[in-house]
Amino acid sequence: MDGSTDMTLAFELEALKALHSPESAFTDARQWTTYLGVISSEPTYVVTNFTRKHRIRQDFFSGPRTREESLITIREQFDSERHVFVGTCDDDETLADETSWEYLDVEDAAEAAGWSLSLEEASAETEDDTHDSWP
Repeated sequence: MDGSTDMTLAFELEALKALHSPESAFTDARQWTTYLGVISSEPTYVVTNFTRKHRIRQDFFSGPRTREESLITIREQFDSERHVFVGTCDDDETLADETSWEYLDVEDAAEAAGWSLSLEEASAETEDDTHDSWP
C-alpha cells in the first residue's frame, strides 16, 4: 500500500473468512482507512450474521445487490483517494479492475498488515499438536 490513509477498503466476505481473526484485522484496518466494509454475493443475512458474530462494525455492506453493483455504488458514495478491494481469487481481481478499484489478494494483505491466515494457524496448531512421546 502506498501509505495513504484516505482509503475505502472493501473485504470480500471470503477474504475475511480466510483470516484467523477477522475482528482484529478490521480493528487494525480502521487505523489506516477512512471507510471499511464487506461485500459478498451471499444474502445480506449471511454477511450480517458473520459480522455480528465477529463484532465487526462496517461502514457499508453489499446489501441485496450484485458485488459489481455494490463496488460501483460504494465508490460513488464513499469519496476517498483510494478504493481497495481485498479478495481471494482471479474473479475478485477481474471485478476490481472492471469497477475501478485497486485489488489486493488477502494473502498479500495479511502479509503486509501482519495478519494471520486461518490456514496458517491451523497448520501451526497441527504441527504443535504432534508429540514425540505419543503412544
